[in-house]
Amino acid sequence: MSHHCLDARRLLCPLPVIRTQDKAAELHPGDTLEVRATDPGALHDIPTWCRIHGHEVLTAVTQDDEVCVILRIGNT
Repeated sequence: MSHHCLDARRLLCPLPVIRTQDKAAELHPGDTLEVRATDPGALHDIPTWCRIHGHEVLTAVTQDDEVCVILRIGNT
């Protein structure tokens, strides 16, 4: 298991979710992915995408006008 980061800052909806999906496809079950975005909609959109696709959201917070979502890749 390894930890990966994705910089989705300065991207507007739906690009943060699309980039998250693309990166998640490269990872293995159990890996974690930290996504940073400035689009406030990502705080809702990425966790929704995770639920649909079987990934676990570990944290989802807004900090200093930036969204940070950490997820664990599931067995999809």
